[in-house]
Amino acid sequence: MNFEEHIIDKLQELTGLEREIIAKAVETPPDEKLGDLAFPCFPLAKVMRKAPPVIAQELAKQLSADEYIDRVDAVGGYLNFFYDRRMFISDTIKAAKAAGEEWGQSKIGKGKTVLVEYSSPNIAKPFHIGHLFSTAVGNSLARIYKFLGYDVQSLNHLGDWGTQFGKLISAYKRWGDPKTIEKDPINELLKIYVKFHEEAEKHPELEDEAREYFKKLEDGDAETTELWKYFKDQSLVEFKRVYDMLGVSFDSYNGEAFYSDKMDEVVDILREKGLLTESEGAQVVDLSDMNMPPCIILKSDGATIYATRDIAAALYRHRTYNFDKNIYVVGLPQSLHFRQIFETMKRVGWEWSKDCVHVGFGLVKLPGKNMSTRHGDVVFLEDVLNESIEKTRSIIESNGSKVDDIDDVSKKIGIGAILYTFLKNSREKDIVFSWDTMLDFDGESAPYCMYGYARGKSILRRAEGIDYSNADLSKAVSEDAYTLVKLINGFGDAVVCAAEKNEPFYVNRYVTSLVKAFNKFYNTNPIMRDDVDDETKKARLAIVDATCTVIKSALNLLGIDVVESM
Repeated sequence: MNFEEHIIDKLQELTGLEREIIAKAVETPPDEKLGDLAFPCFPLAKVMRKAPPVIAQELAKQLSADEYIDRVDAVGGYLNFFYDRRMFISDTIKAAKAAGEEWGQSKIGKGKTVLVEYSSPNIAKPFHIGHLFSTAVGNSLARIYKFLGYDVQSLNHLGDWGTQFGKLISAYKRWGDPKTIEKDPINELLKIYVKFHEEAEKHPELEDEAREYFKKLEDGDAETTELWKYFKDQSLVEFKRVYDMLGVSFDSYNGEAFYSDKMDEVVDILREKGLLTESEGAQVVDLSDMNMPPCIILKSDGATIYATRDIAAALYRHRTYNFDKNIYVVGLPQSLHFRQIFETMKRVGWEWSKDCVHVGFGLVKLPGKNMSTRHGDVVFLEDVLNESIEKTRSIIESNGSKVDDIDDVSKKIGIGAILYTFLKNSREKDIVFSWDTMLDFDGESAPYCMYGYARGKSILRRAEGIDYSNADLSKAVSEDAYTLVKLINGFGDAVVCAAEKNEPFYVNRYVTSLVKAFNKFYNTNPIMRDDVDDETKKARLAIVDATCTVIKSALNLLGIDVVESM
């Protein structure tokens, strides 16, 4: 039973005020001591022709006899509701038990399609730590939307087109050793790519050569096309290995090259709509009335640019998926680019352009590291993941912890620790990479949350043989039990909030609060101790069971796997 909905229904019944108005007015007090729910009576003043404090007093008397409400306090013009704790705990835990891993799910997305574009690394370049921000946020959002019933399509818009491939082809033909490259494709391709830029600084004519090679690639030249396919195939092998470590998968790997034959239509549409104007030889859409630079569609040499390809991709996605939302998880530096293409699409008259959303994120900062592949100073993501796994293993061994499979536990905790770090704050904040905070088993971290789950499962294993399926949950009423169960009850709201704001950190913050409340609960409410009577033991075990299920579900939405012991 939804206590908030019940109170809204009662208020509507007693006041005649529209349900929607009441629902918008109710709020959660900042302090539990002020109640579980509050309602300001000011909207009723005109309708009931009485002062809000008087209305509050009258309604408090009428509502105080409700079986689901312990008491109603009239404070000024506010009604403060205190739920009946026995009813609330019993109702919530029974409902959570019945729902299992579906607890918190909803069907608000039924029949709706959401596209989430994320990760999108450049082929023939290493998958570095900076790519993880987009990958972590995008993967979490995809999981969150699926949890809410949406049909989610995860898209990896690979950077597999552009003049950089002319540079790489030039470098390969000059310095590439096929046998050496076959042994370690990405590292060797990176070396010759870096060498190209070093040599181009001394010999600028190399840039012209690179442009010529890319022109050949655009024209379908057999040799350059074969090299390009080789670079792409080798890159995907590395990318997929890292994605497997992260538990990430995609429904489409259509990159920029996929849309290369779809851009002429975009140019024709813009021209027919009279949106193209000439600027220094280039064809652009003038956006000066929006205080934006022009959106370049064709460069002065007639070549297309990122904007052209992104507009072609959006049109293709609309026709293919008829999406309700098209989300781009791309760094904040690209904010202007997305504002330009969204505005351009709007001017074409594509009504669906309003459903395209840029979800930006900050930078990854590593002490003394600059992640420019142009100069080769890059931190490989796979190296970071492996280092985290090794550090976790060392911590487990030094603590003397006994786990059944230390390799599996170290991998899950190590990778989970990194994902948690990338999702624990608003995505627009920069991330400062720190092993100390990332692998802290006591602070706000993935190991802390995973340990809370493992502790709960350990309690349940000790209780094997005790049937708590029909426990009398009134035996579990306590201050800390109530705080914990209120959090369990709020899981679905946290997930909806994360989707509405495209901010996974709401789920991250939620699960951390849940684990903190759980730790306090089992420290103040002994469970398996001999002096705890059987009925109280069963009631508390039922709460532990429900808590573990919710912790697991919440961490899963962040892309983090749980461990049964640690």
